[in-house]
Amino acid sequence: MPTVAEFFPGYEASTWYGIGAPRKTPTLIVDLLNSRINASLADPTVQSKLAVLGYTPFPNSPAQFGKFIATETEKWAKVIRMANIKPPQ
Repeated sequence: MPTVAEFFPGYEASTWYGIGAPRKTPTLIVDLLNSRINASLADPTVQSKLAVLGYTPFPNSPAQFGKFIATETEKWAKVIRMANIKPPQ
């Protein structure tokens, strides 16, 4: 049986988690949350606890995270279209 990568060249899938806020949250609040969260992710104790769970933190800016979400959305939209996946009725 072929591997997924052999069957679907370029296949890549991963699980990720992020923290979001409502669209109209003031930039000052978003930036404060982002800096505090990124500082937590840089803490060696937090990093070791995440590593035990198999997680790799990727601290970034709100703009970088927004771009990542847009890229992920488009990637999986293509999969849904190619596979002709429809929501349950």
